[in-house]
Amino acid sequence: MKIICIGRNYAEHAAELGDDPPTEPLIFGKFENALIRPGEPIVIPPEATHVDSEAELAVEIGRGGHRIGAGDALEHVRGYRVANDVSARNIQYSESQWTRAKGFDTFCPVSTELVPVSELGDGSGLRVTQRLNGETLQDGNTRDLIFDVPFLVAYVSGVFTLEPGDLILTGTPPGVGWAREPKVSMKAGDVVEVEVEGIGVLSNPVTAE
Repeated sequence: MKIICIGRNYAEHAAELGDDPPTEPLIFGKFENALIRPGEPIVIPPEATHVDSEAELAVEIGRGGHRIGAGDALEHVRGYRVANDVSARNIQYSESQWTRAKGFDTFCPVSTELVPVSELGDGSGLRVTQRLNGETLQDGNTRDLIFDVPFLVAYVSGVFTLEPGDLILTGTPPGVGWAREPKVSMKAGDVVEVEVEGIGVLSNPVTAE
């Protein structure tokens, strides 16, 4: 499977990081070693001195395809999951590529709940939140996605042939710990919850390696 992530897909999130909104989807990837289930610990490596969670709606592909048209995109979607794009910010902003910062083991919690397109349609209008130890950090809505789900499926399929089981993480709303003053970083002993309306809550404890 492929874990395909979209960066800066909410204008307010791009702005809080000092970036302009992208004119095309910003694609990066994670590997399967990053995947964990609800309740499994996010393990912070010693190299990571600031680690953020990013609350995201994830799209799971059910039927593969290459150069899928936007009008046909939802026919290729099995459904939606909750995902957490964990990011080592000190590494992300010291390197020109994001693979190491976002690719550590356990850096991609994903919900076991899968809600079909028949219930959530194109995934728009869903509230997306992140709570760290019960405190809300992120509170956004997928209606504010710069590039919506059908566009992303079509666009990504023009780069990679999509296959059943592939995930597309659609981006995160504003409020991440790195953009706060003072900054808020996850640490051992924390519990992070990511919730997407209509799907459920993804909860993971945090430990140190």
